[in-house]
Amino acid sequence: MILKFTKMHGAGNDFVVLDGVRQRIHLAPEQLRFLADRHFGVGCDQILLVQSPQHPDADFRYRIFNADGGEVEQCGNGARCFVRFVHDQKLTHKREIVVETKSGLITPRLEADGRVTVNMGAPVFDAARVPFSTDSAAIIQPLEVGGETVQVTVLSMGNPHAVQVVADVERAPVATQGALIEHHPRFPNRVNAGFMQVVDRGHIRLRVYERGSGETLSCGTGACAAVVAGICRGLLNERVQVATRGGVLNIAWAGEGPVLMTGPAISVFEGEINL
Repeated sequence: MILKFTKMHGAGNDFVVLDGVRQRIHLAPEQLRFLADRHFGVGCDQILLVQSPQHPDADFRYRIFNADGGEVEQCGNGARCFVRFVHDQKLTHKREIVVETKSGLITPRLEADGRVTVNMGAPVFDAARVPFSTDSAAIIQPLEVGGETVQVTVLSMGNPHAVQVVADVERAPVATQGALIEHHPRFPNRVNAGFMQVVDRGHIRLRVYERGSGETLSCGTGACAAVVAGICRGLLNERVQVATRGGVLNIAWAGEGPVLMTGPAISVFEGEINL
């Protein structure tokens, strides 16, 4: 099977984007893993599949597969690339579209400067919906990881996140703790592990160990989750610039209602691959 694809990235978080509107695409997990493989396939953090909507209020359906072949609920950097892709491919002329995801509807908007703003919806703190096993509603939760206790804020931005504050993000134990937190038994669906350094009330530095992909250069939902966690802890203002290893994202949250994320969406190249 010859499959057409577009390679894209949002602040270094890279994707293989597939047009499932104009070609029929049904890929097995091993084919998804092959596409994501950086040595034998195209190479990416996630595969994004653009489809016709099932929801009556949506313009498109958006499916996300991690590098391990598993389907997940949400990807913020991918959502920005999604709206750039459907414009570049002339699948729509709308600057703002309604996109159906596994976790609900989102509304990305293509800005005049080429960046994309995504209404990511409101954060979810209900432990049962994250999901997270706890008897406490506290915003800071102790979590036993590798023989030590770390303090995390747990929430969902359409997918689960556990955010901890660190003194220096470059020296944070992302490589050692990330996988332990991702697979922690208190997270039945696994979790994305965020490591946030607060620079000042309007700036943070962030690294994220993503569920099913390992550490990525940037994570859109992780940036949203980190800012929400920082605001809830009283550390941040309503508008925050998030510096990741792959670029800068701008996050806004008023303490209630939806989180807004603005950042780049770049097309790298197009190609075909024989599966």
